[in-house]
Amino acid sequence: QVQLQESGPGLVKPSQTLSLTCTVSGASLPAGFYYWAWIRQPPGKGLEWMGVISYSGSTYYSPSLKIRTSIARDTSKNQITLQLLSVTPEDTDVYYCAASKRLIVGATAKDQYDYWGQGTQVTVSS
Repeated sequence: QVQLQESGPGLVKPSQTLSLTCTVSGASLPAGFYYWAWIRQPPGKGLEWMGVISYSGSTYYSPSLKIRTSIARDTSKNQITLQLLSVTPEDTDVYYCAASKRLIVGATAKDQYDYWGQGTQVTVSS
């Protein structure tokens, strides 16, 4: 059973860089042939796809976030990381990592992923 656990600071100041980690258990990042995505949800709104990294390390980003987003993997720790630059209060969201056996750029539907983390709340405020 694959499990995903997001972690990171709950509070970030405007203009800073948000760094989140998704720790994966039950699957090896390179050998599991999964695509690992970051998805976020603003308060009272729908899910927004941010980007994905493949089992081979290839990355794909949302065009609207590409300039500020970086997704990487640490195979030694079995972790996926997200960095979001120059955050503003509009980046206040619940951030999720999710895993799929298929690459579906932009996917946000629950059933398009095999596994989801529980999410981590991030608030951007001074």
